[in-house]
Amino acid sequence: MERSLLHPPCVLLLPSTHNLQTPKFVPFKGLRGRRRVLRRRRCATKEEPPLMEGLPKEFYDDEWQAKQREKTKEFNRMKQEEDKEEERKVQEYREIGMRLKDFPQEDVIKARKLVASFIMAAEEVEEKIEAAAGKGELNELVLMVIWNRLDLARRDDEKDAIRSLDLLYRRVETEILKREASPAMRLLNDLLNMYDGFDNDGWLKECRKLMMSTFPREDPFSILVPAGFDLEKHEGPIRPPPEADDILLRVDFVREVDALLREVRAEQNELLDIQGFDPESVASRLKQQEKQRTIQQVESLLNLAINLQW
Repeated sequence: MERSLLHPPCVLLLPSTHNLQTPKFVPFKGLRGRRRVLRRRRCATKEEPPLMEGLPKEFYDDEWQAKQREKTKEFNRMKQEEDKEEERKVQEYREIGMRLKDFPQEDVIKARKLVASFIMAAEEVEEKIEAAAGKGELNELVLMVIWNRLDLARRDDEKDAIRSLDLLYRRVETEILKREASPAMRLLNDLLNMYDGFDNDGWLKECRKLMMSTFPREDPFSILVPAGFDLEKHEGPIRPPPEADDILLRVDFVREVDALLREVRAEQNELLDIQGFDPESVASRLKQQEKQRTIQQVESLLNLAINLQW
């Protein structure tokens, strides 16, 4: 009884059943943010990889590397184009070299040496060409060797070499045609070369003198009495000398020149008037004008030969 008075009993107060609720789990909202902060700190404290020596800083830039890859692709494309162009040139050079395969090797070597001597002769090239023509060394093979050199110079765009080789080719070709031409055509070529481009009357006088010294006299007396026969002594050659086979008669000269003019006039009539002022049109017109002047000169020589009197 005493204990109860001194220490009153403890009364446990329980909440009423109508105020009791089930506790809900509420996550800690600052946990994710804390993880993010820690991650940032770790990234910040993480050291960058060291740069390699000798490489620029742009090497680690993605945009810079993309540009470099594009440049590499462009370089490879240009290199392929250059390789194709080089292969094409090599093939063309090989084809040029194969042009002379049908000729004997000894003749090819001889022709190349002859062409090289023409090139090295410089101002004495005319004498060299005439001497070679006199020996019979000028032929189609020599022209082929010069043409091959000219073709190579054109492909390499060597303007000085192109000009020199073109002149050499024309000169050698003219000499070959001159040697192979008939006596009438050789005389016509000599007459045209006598023209200096200024004094037309003086040129015709010189041409008349050359014709009179070239053509045999065609008067009736010379036909009845051969040249060199002495009427008073009745002595002298009756038959023409052996070299008379090479004598050029005026009638043969007139006939061949007239045939040449008819052929050239037919070609001229087929050509149309070229219009325009571009370089090719101007060059074509100049060539036609030059050819027309030459035709007029040949016509003058033909009339001079027809009306020639001793």
